[in-house]
Amino acid sequence: MIQFQANHWALILGGSSGFGLATAKKLARHGMAVCVVHRDRRGAMARINEAFAQIEAHNHGFLALNTDALSKEDRQRALDTLTERMAPEGKVRLLMHSIALGNLKPLAPILPDDRVRASLGALAARLGLDPEALEDAVRGSFEAGALALHSLVRPSHPERELEDEDFEQTIYAMGTSLASWVQDLHVRRLFASDARVLGMTSEGNEVAWRGYGAVSAAKVAMEAVCRSIALEYAPHGIRANVIQAGVTDTPALRAIPGSAQMKAAGALRNPMRRLTQPEDVADFVALMCTDEAAWVNGALLRVDGGEHIGSP
Repeated sequence: MIQFQANHWALILGGSSGFGLATAKKLARHGMAVCVVHRDRRGAMARINEAFAQIEAHNHGFLALNTDALSKEDRQRALDTLTERMAPEGKVRLLMHSIALGNLKPLAPILPDDRVRASLGALAARLGLDPEALEDAVRGSFEAGALALHSLVRPSHPERELEDEDFEQTIYAMGTSLASWVQDLHVRRLFASDARVLGMTSEGNEVAWRGYGAVSAAKVAMEAVCRSIALEYAPHGIRANVIQAGVTDTPALRAIPGSAQMKAAGALRNPMRRLTQPEDVADFVALMCTDEAAWVNGALLRVDGGEHIGSP
């Protein structure tokens, strides 16, 4: 059984839901103290505080900071608080970047999908049905669990297209902001002598999805940043890797236009015949925090049950 040192902390950016929260729970169960940096409105805090209470109940050390992880000033204040809370022996064993804050506008104007319309029209004519009624029936069946119909259901998208500012904000939030945290933690000498840095990417790093252009660019930036951290901070005892999870039903995924179709396609393609769960990723993160994982550095690690090699 994994049991972490009492003075080791995990600093999780974006830890109030999805992968970050699942990882916080997992590491706390195995003896690691946890600091979660998150940004949530008051209305969401009842659910979040309940989850945080479960983490705190393990009594290994817990700190939750509801602040802007993307603000330089807030980052410094968060590290001041963490430094005080960890003193005198505490060190950051894991820095995990799980911030999901990106713009999901399409890059180009959306035109009607004539292929879907033509397919449904031909099927309706063959069955002697009204095309609109058939489309409603297909959508209803898909929403009821007929996953194989995903390609015949048209998702809705925002009407406005991506602009320069959308790219800049998304790439920093979900990509290059990791470098700032690493640099500041290192300058303050808060990292453990054998530390781990983990970023999160997705299949959107090489597959184009409509409305995912800015996030896709951010994921590629994240991978580049992690490679640079892996190379330049290795002499300082820091290993950096990127996790590519399979399609996972998280709040971040649900915000993506067409996420229902993505989930259906992912479940059909996965050899395990199910989606990745946040807990699957959390289990792997815990393994990456062990001493035995010290020689893994600069890698892209797929945690998807084989989804990337599967076919529907």
